[in-house]
Amino acid sequence: MRMSKSLFVVMLLALIMIISACGGNDATSGSGGGSGPKTLRILTGGTGGTYYPLGGSFGDIITDSTDYKATVQSSGASVENMQTLKSGDAEIAFSQTDIATYALKGESMFKDNKIDNVLGLGTLYNETVQLITTEKSGIKSVADLKGKKVSVGAIGSGAYLNATQVLEVHGLTVDDIQAQNLSFDESTEGIQGGSIDAAFVTAGTPTAAVETLSAQNEVVVVPLEADKVKELIEKYPFYSEEVIPNGTYKIGEDVHTVAVKAMLVVQDELDENLVYDITKSIFENTDKIAHAKGKLIKADTALEGIGDLKLHPGAEKYFKEKGVLK
Repeated sequence: MRMSKSLFVVMLLALIMIISACGGNDATSGSGGGSGPKTLRILTGGTGGTYYPLGGSFGDIITDSTDYKATVQSSGASVENMQTLKSGDAEIAFSQTDIATYALKGESMFKDNKIDNVLGLGTLYNETVQLITTEKSGIKSVADLKGKKVSVGAIGSGAYLNATQVLEVHGLTVDDIQAQNLSFDESTEGIQGGSIDAAFVTAGTPTAAVETLSAQNEVVVVPLEADKVKELIEKYPFYSEEVIPNGTYKIGEDVHTVAVKAMLVVQDELDENLVYDITKSIFENTDKIAHAKGKLIKADTALEGIGDLKLHPGAEKYFKEKGVLK
């Protein structure tokens, strides 16, 4: 009899554990379902870029507007973010539109690792390709980078791909420079300390790491010539012309370059109602975003540059409701 009771208790505990596992922390169940703690993980980028502070604002907005608590994680940015979403270790991520396109098509750095479980939520703002140096370096053009120590972005970042493409149209490769794989913070610290000469930074302007550098140094943003901008856009259509206005980082004149779009992507298994709530909460609370880029995030422009990327049904529902999508 004692043995039977013991067996019964063991079986009861096992059943409770199974039920708990099935109904616990499940972000795919929708903002109204489930009884356990519900969290959403947002992948951003390095702390010196634009993704990280924006992600913090988005996390606060989502937490305040839904039944979920959003947590923000720094990362190696676009490439790493797409790979992490594929593995199921996060639900929402920032990405450059070019990187997201490569991932979903299984091209470029995703040739052997196609991402097939990620959908778009919407585009946010232009991410500017910035070639940063200082006056004392003497670097005035991309051609001047030859033989110099140059950060081409962290491994797993979109900045690396942008750097190689800018070098390419100038007849250079990473073998022609002393390439360094550094984050934005590490890049500007390297320029400040003299360990590197220049750095490619793809991020919304003003970028925190570059602003910090400009506080004590005369920052130079190297321009791209008009013919090179045209060549980049013709070869890689996800680029668009961009101008960094004078006064940014205390520069004295406008700088012509190129940009891609920043966007949010989500796991395709997320509940439609939940993604609708997330999309609505972000695009209707941009006044709560502290970063300057918050002013550029609008529902009316959230499908610009999205190209062939498919929207999550929840985001699609929101943009149809707003009249942005027919």
